[in-house]
Amino acid sequence: MLPGPLARRVERAQEAAAERGEGVLDDGETDGAAYVLTASNAGADRHPAWYLNLVSDPAVILQVGAGSFPATARRATPAEADRLWPVVVAAMPSYAAYRAATAREIPLVLVTRTG
Repeated sequence: MLPGPLARRVERAQEAAAERGEGVLDDGETDGAAYVLTASNAGADRHPAWYLNLVSDPAVILQVGAGSFPATARRATPAEADRLWPVVVAAMPSYAAYRAATAREIPLVLVTRTG
């Protein structure tokens, strides 16, 4: 179901109350009920900080448009990533160049509403 609405911000849930830990995302698509985030870091050889935060604590607050909601993040399985990468690249062709620019596997993250 790509492309979808733009995910503007994700916060770790434990930090949301203190209004800290916001990470601005430049991408976000939907795949059914999940938002698909691309941890590309513009093709850098390291993961973006927001991705490392999600790995350490997958409970997040996701802002989409003017609304926000609690959600859970997880890395896409290899089968999900194989299915989603062509769709992501079709929606945002720059991701093909990002993948070519780095030796690391760029994770796709699925974020699902929990509340």
